[in-house]
This record gives sequence, C-alpha cells and structure tokens, in this order.
Amino acid sequence: MLERITKQSLARPLSPLFVFQAGSRPATTPPQTRTATTSSLPHNSTTSRRKAVTVINDTGRVPWTNLSPGEKAARATQQTFNFGIVALGVVVTGAVATVLWLEVFSTDSKTATFNRAADRVRSDPKCRELLGGHGKREIKAYGEPSWSRWARNRTIASRVERDRAGVEHLHMHFYVEGPGAKGTVNLHMSRREGEEFEYEMLALDVPGQPRYYLENAGAKKLDQRGKGRMFGVRWN
Repeated sequence: MLERITKQSLARPLSPLFVFQAGSRPATTPPQTRTATTSSLPHNSTTSRRKAVTVINDTGRVPWTNLSPGEKAARATQQTFNFGIVALGVVVTGAVATVLWLEVFSTDSKTATFNRAADRVRSDPKCRELLGGHGKREIKAYGEPSWSRWARNRTIASRVERDRAGVEHLHMHFYVEGPGAKGTVNLHMSRREGEEFEYEMLALDVPGQPRYYLENAGAKKLDQRGKGRMFGVRWN
C-alpha cells in the first residue's frame, strides 16, 4: 500500500513554481500584467478638452449647438466682421468700376472725347501743316505738363457745367506737338438732356499763327442768320 502511494506521488508532474536546479534559486514565472484599456483609465484623461472658441481661432469646425453662449457671441462677431470686409470690398470694386467706366470706357468719357479730338487734329491737313508734320504718327497729343519726363499720358484739363436751360457743357484743352511746332487744342461740346454731345468749338492755337477752327458752331449760326436776311429783312 505504501509502495503504491509513493509511485503515484512520483508520477505526478511538479508545479513549475517549484522546479529548480541544484545551486540556483527557484524559478518563478513572472506575474501576468494586464493591459490598461480605455474603460479602466480615468474618464478625465481620455477625453481631450477642446480649445475655447474665440474670435481669432474660430475655424467653424465646432457645431453651433456645442458652443457656449460666450463662444456663440465670438463666432457671431467674427462672421459679422467677415461680412463687413466682403461688403466693403464689393463697394470699393463697384466704385472703381464706375470711375473706370465714366472716365475711360464710356463713349462720353473724357478719355474717349480726348482721343476723338486728337484724331481730328492729326487727320486735318491744315493742323499738320501748322505743326510741321506730314503724317498722323508725327503729331503727339498729351495733357497737362508734368515734372516726370516719362509721363506722356498726363492729366487732361476739363470741366463740366450745366446752364440754366439744362444744357450740359464740356470744356477741355490739351496740347499737341509736331516736328515743327507745338500748339494747344481748345474744345467745347454741349448736349441737351437725352441727346449726345455736339461740337460747339474745336480750335488749334499755334504761337505766331492765327487760330484755326476745326469746328465753330457759333460762326455757322451767324452765317445762317446772315444768309436769311437781306436789307435787314429776313427772307424765309
């Protein structure tokens, strides 16, 4: 009986905790470590707090419903400022476009009137003779004198006024220069409401030469009145 019990106890495997070799410490298995999961960590460390939304750092990513009253006020302020900037840009752009249209691109603009009058002077044989030029390209036209030697497209002196009858008058003068002489061009145009500008006077003044008229509506009116009268009586 004792021999059977001894054999059974020797046949059982020894626990790894008690297996050791001669002259060494007992080998023990390291304790099992448990990996910390999200549920086991404190709640405050897992949820990263977002930055408070301000007027400067607001990108619009945080939904409106998640904003505090102060953050909503900051976003409203930022959006109002941005809208103001956009509105100001639209107003400035519209103003610049209006000025460009009235001063450059419109057929009644001062630039267009100057270009037409300068072309009239260049195309007139008498004007080319007075300025000493033989071709259109030899006649230069420009505005008021400038200290800059690079400036040829200078400011054109002009004014617009309206008389008591509601007629609009445009007065302008500019300078022309040819190979032989320089001159000043004086222009006067008028228009009634709803009509286009018409020449009242377009004249070239060259120093030492009598004024040369390309357009002179006043003289035409006097001629018409003189032709319609004989012996002080107007004949129709």
